[in-house]
Amino acid sequence: MDKIKNLKTEFLEYLEIEKNRSQLTIRNYDHYLDRFLDWAMIKSPEDITSDLVRKFRLYLNRYKDNKEKGLKKATQDYYIIALRGFLKYLAKQDIETLASEKVELGKTQEREVEFLEANEIGRLLESVKSKDVCSLRDRAILELLFSTGLRVSEIASLNKENINLKSGEFSVRGKGGKIRLVFISDSAKNAILNYIKKRKDIDPALFIHFKKGSGGYNNKNVNNKNKADLSLRLTPRSIQRIVKKYAVKAGIVKKVTPHTLRHSFATDLLMNGADIRSVQSMLGHSSITTTQIYTHITDKHLKDIHKKFHGRK
Repeated sequence: MDKIKNLKTEFLEYLEIEKNRSQLTIRNYDHYLDRFLDWAMIKSPEDITSDLVRKFRLYLNRYKDNKEKGLKKATQDYYIIALRGFLKYLAKQDIETLASEKVELGKTQEREVEFLEANEIGRLLESVKSKDVCSLRDRAILELLFSTGLRVSEIASLNKENINLKSGEFSVRGKGGKIRLVFISDSAKNAILNYIKKRKDIDPALFIHFKKGSGGYNNKNVNNKNKADLSLRLTPRSIQRIVKKYAVKAGIVKKVTPHTLRHSFATDLLMNGADIRSVQSMLGHSSITTTQIYTHITDKHLKDIHKKFHGRK
């Protein structure tokens, strides 16, 4: 195996052990670096130069798949971020290569954040009409997403024992294994309580699959030896489908995902006077820069403030 391929493997192991990155992040970095190395056809870190990186960026920018579709600017940036991380790692190992600070990210357009207005949130929640266990589960999911701003992966991994309905708060392990405190609104608490009361199973997961037309999953019918093999927990993809289903039902024309509700949670806090540092903490962002994508959304409130307070005399 080429020297550089060995170093790439060591870098991925470093991300897993030292940096505690998720398996998804490691898989992505592996994909991005493999594509760079396959394109560059180099065998040693010394072969990585500014000119080579420039040509790789041109390749990414001009790339078209068999449907003539190119790579988004954000996707192109992921390749460069992975390469920069690799170069930084090589420098830490005193291996001669291009300095990571010489690789700059291209200027990208400001991210457009889609969020729901208060009336749309109301319509989304009220679109869950039935009182069967599936509907109660779906209402609890929607309420919890808006109440906490949890990522879809975080809500999918919750167990019943994680939720403290008395205190209205619980801890969640987010990206990079960081633990943060999240808070549940009264309406979310009631929705979760109504849902849990209706459950007849002993599965530890908070949100699970139910057989269509059933009142729930009854573990009494399952042999003990097979219980461990059952995977009743909803996947992030299932939760995405649930959110989309009720957005359509509520007549919301925007594309609504669990992340839209996370954006709505953050926007709601900022519009009601929360400071950005608190919002950063509640979202579990490691950098304030990530949270600042929400500030320009709330700028439309400045017009109302200007109208209310300017030139009153």
